[in-house]
Amino acid sequence: MKIGIDCHTLEKTKTGVARYLTNLLDYWQQETGAEFVLYSMKNVKNPFNIRSTALYYNFSLPKQAKKDKVDILFLPFYMRPFFCNVPTAVAIHDISYIAHPEWFDLYHRLAYGILTKRAIKKSKVIFTCSEYTKNEILKYDPSSANIHVVPLAADEKFNSIKNESKICEVKNKYGLKNKYLFYAGTIFNRRHVLELIKAFKLILEKFSDYQLLISGRNLTNPHQDIDGAIKNISQIIRIDYVDESDLLYLYQGAEMFIYLSEYEGFGLPPLEAMACGTPVLTTKMTSLGEVLGNYPIAVNNPSDINEIKEKIIRILSDENLRKEMIEIGLQRAKQFSWEKTAQKTYKTLISNHLNA
Repeated sequence: MKIGIDCHTLEKTKTGVARYLTNLLDYWQQETGAEFVLYSMKNVKNPFNIRSTALYYNFSLPKQAKKDKVDILFLPFYMRPFFCNVPTAVAIHDISYIAHPEWFDLYHRLAYGILTKRAIKKSKVIFTCSEYTKNEILKYDPSSANIHVVPLAADEKFNSIKNESKICEVKNKYGLKNKYLFYAGTIFNRRHVLELIKAFKLILEKFSDYQLLISGRNLTNPHQDIDGAIKNISQIIRIDYVDESDLLYLYQGAEMFIYLSEYEGFGLPPLEAMACGTPVLTTKMTSLGEVLGNYPIAVNNPSDINEIKEKIIRILSDENLRKEMIEIGLQRAKQFSWEKTAQKTYKTLISNHLNA
């Protein structure tokens, strides 16, 4: 069997989809039952010799996959090309572009929404990472039959074995001098970063020596002035990206990881933080309840600044609660494995080909 794989996300900053694909490829190197053909914008040129993701994805990629006679084209990034004459398997991590178009600008609503809908309608196999997202897809298209729930996992590098000197070095790199709270992820309205900032300002009255590190591009729609909200607050540091090699130490060094999302297809950052032995404050909304399991505390309403403030203070003040969160988080993270994810994804691709 010949499996084509779209790898264009690996050419960009390490997004969640890129990390997903990287982990699959790491394990698939050991598989001998199939031939893998990797496609990217570097090795698949379009006839106009223009670097264009749209041209690559909708024209050059499917054309090359057909030329190479792949049995199935694996698409890890939500969408299916317009002009594609080979069978496809697509990973749809959520359907936010369809379920909540108001969260996105016109370009993303049209391009991502249309191509995600096409992927749901036309793909031979659909992979998703939570029961919640599977049910969301079925609400949109009840005829979708071949949907496989394959949860994600924290990378093996995320662990609770601390290198204090390295943590100190990375803290200095990002201007972290004191104890700190940490948020990492693209800044969308649904992740309530603005509410986190407002709650943090309130807790400074009691925890004046704390800092807050916010890492992520601001893609809010309608736009929220995140930089304006933190202006003149020296205890808040915001950057677009942290180096991938620093992420482990930032998780480990944080007093708490905060991720106040009301909508996720899975929610990988909280799981990574739990694997590092860091207390996590998130919600149990949408798929996040599947990630947290019996975790002892969560935010019920991420729009409620007072609730956020009170739960942050409770976690920082209650050492027994912190120990419980750390222990349950570590045990929960062990229940997810990239090896299992890669194996199940691979076996599903193979079995669908054999049963065709």
